[in-house]
Amino acid sequence: MTAGFRSALFYQDPKAALAWLEKVFGFELSMLLEDAQGNLVHSQMSFGDGYVMIGQEWSDDHKSPKSVGGKNTQSVSIEIDTDVDAHFERAKAAGAVIYAEPETQFYGDRTYRCRDLEGHIWTVSQNVKTVSREEAEAATGLKITGWL
Repeated sequence: MTAGFRSALFYQDPKAALAWLEKVFGFELSMLLEDAQGNLVHSQMSFGDGYVMIGQEWSDDHKSPKSVGGKNTQSVSIEIDTDVDAHFERAKAAGAVIYAEPETQFYGDRTYRCRDLEGHIWTVSQNVKTVSREEAEAATGLKITGWL
């Protein structure tokens, strides 16, 4: 295991979320822990080199956006290496609430934003153009320090 960031998302119905994230985003279930009654205790879904933990609500501080009026304190971004426009259409057809349709950004990624079945906000990106820092600064009028 290498060092890195991980995220955990909480759902009222985490098993439905697992199925949705697999079908719509192409995530793969890599770990599932259930109790004797078949309730989800912990899970992990892999995507590329990363994974996200999917769990049930378990305290007043660990809630689905669906339980707190749709509020989010973070959003999750995924970088795909396949057609982002086709990915967008699949998410839209699966009931994702679309915030922003695919658009090529000044930094060279084509992105769209959506909410999943319980209101978590996702940004999905595909790099479609290599852009230099100087090109990005010229396009935005911003001074950029550091550039990947």
